[in-house]
Amino acid sequence: MYVPKHFQFEEYTEQITFMKQYSFATIVSIKDNIPIATQLPFQIKEHADKLFLSSHFAVANEQANYIVENTSLVIFSEPHAYISPMHYDKEESVPTWDYIAVHAYGTARIINNEDEKTEVLEQMIKTYDSAYLNQWRGLSDRFKKGMMRGIVAFELEVTDLRGQKKISQNKTAIERERIATYLEKGGNPIEKSIAKSIRNLQS
Repeated sequence: MYVPKHFQFEEYTEQITFMKQYSFATIVSIKDNIPIATQLPFQIKEHADKLFLSSHFAVANEQANYIVENTSLVIFSEPHAYISPMHYDKEESVPTWDYIAVHAYGTARIINNEDEKTEVLEQMIKTYDSAYLNQWRGLSDRFKKGMMRGIVAFELEVTDLRGQKKISQNKTAIERERIATYLEKGGNPIEKSIAKSIRNLQS
């Protein structure tokens, strides 16, 4: 991940918070020197000074075959906004894009133990649809076992974590104020999120 000095995102706890907030991420693996990718919801867990990401593929997804022996990349990214040169003091300026992203690298293990696999799935339900948990637990074992056979659960241990927070840090306070005000005026909640990050930078 290329990260210019101005845009380094190194605060570990803040990166973890960002990953949990934007946990529907893209996992990229390599098959025969060609990248393959899947969008998945992730659980982010810290244990014994290590960081783990867990999720599951559909059993038909071949990417599960390439995450154990090779390093995969999980990309967490969401808030972004186009930044027009009209906000800058210098007329001879170029357009750009502000955004925040975290890249997590690591190798995974497939979870075959049924109890552990169930735990991964139930933790996912607790995070994304806690109201459904009682209904899930009331379903027949036959249905649940059939559903479990249709997925490949995995846990990835993060060995390298890199982030970039590009929110106009290289601009003046006046320019950042113009940018934030402009983004707040629109109806796009993602752009408003970037505006909030810019204002937090100013505080």
